[in-house]
Amino acid sequence: MNDIDKKILSLLQTNADIPIAELSKKINLSPSPCWLRISKLYKQGYIKKKVAVIDRNKINLSTVAFVQIRTSQHNMAWSKKFIEGVKEMDEVVEFYRLSGTTDYLLKVLVPSIDKFDEFYKKLTDKIDLSDVTTSFAMEEIKQTSNLPLNYI
Repeated sequence: MNDIDKKILSLLQTNADIPIAELSKKINLSPSPCWLRISKLYKQGYIKKKVAVIDRNKINLSTVAFVQIRTSQHNMAWSKKFIEGVKEMDEVVEFYRLSGTTDYLLKVLVPSIDKFDEFYKKLTDKIDLSDVTTSFAMEEIKQTSNLPLNYI
């Protein structure tokens, strides 16, 4: 990974549809070597895939909920059942296991509080949970899919 590769990653994070000719000009490299570098970044796993970023408000997903879950069980069978159950729920767009007093954190997108209540009932019906706390986002201040590249 060198500075040219970092520039390529930075530009592709901003616009994955940038034409090779334009990208190669921005990094002062001819198109063929530029394309080869991009292919190499895919093969090495730096680039996983290209996706379209959809405006969640345009598709009626204006309610963002952060669900903090504490569990009374930490055995493998329970964890496997819980993780598989949550992965099946389309409303969950991010899912983390945490350290500290909260065991899991879910980021949930739904159209309304009523739809969140339906989601909550579905979640708590699937598996036994010790404590569930939800916070609703009042304002989105920063949201990006661009990763910092200064650590590689």
